[in-house]
Amino acid sequence: MTHATDGTRRIGALARETGLSIRTLRYYDRLGLLTPSARTEGGHRCYDADDVRRLHRVLALRGFGLPLARIRALLDAEPDHDPAELIRRQLDVVEERLRQTAELRIRLLGVLGALDAAADGSTEALLNVIEEMTAVARPLTPEQVAGLGEARRRWAESLGEEELRALHHRRAEIFATLGEEERRRLTDRRRRAFAQP
Repeated sequence: MTHATDGTRRIGALARETGLSIRTLRYYDRLGLLTPSARTEGGHRCYDADDVRRLHRVLALRGFGLPLARIRALLDAEPDHDPAELIRRQLDVVEERLRQTAELRIRLLGVLGALDAAADGSTEALLNVIEEMTAVARPLTPEQVAGLGEARRRWAESLGEEELRALHHRRAEIFATLGEEERRRLTDRRRRAFAQP
């Protein structure tokens, strides 16, 4: 059973459903980032739907490169926050990562072609690939995330109806290029993100 009849989840169930460790959830509790809404008689932490929304916000802000102390200050300053806006910002970051990854893929194919053509390969090409690999792996700064959101807003305002349809079609094509396991994980994450409490 993943959660109690009252809709709360014990710490072990929340850890399993999110992929986080129990240790991480306890650490967030100690820092005041995610205090469980209740405890069992035996002292087990229990989390409700509001706690899950707060956890999503902690992880999203962490993914934007914010330190935990700043995240706690933000959560304390704005306890009620629209999760849809946060998910839009996460989509901006994911789309930027997809763009970077697509560029890296093209570069890797080029280097592979160069290696096939010349037995010794190209040191310059490999250095460029290493630089792009590092950029893809590096978290975006909060300023970059904010810039992505503003750029997305301006860009979306400039699109016509036909261009928006083409954009949705392109997103569907990208989704289709993912492996079956990647698509399943993405669909599961979307379902959990938009699940009703």
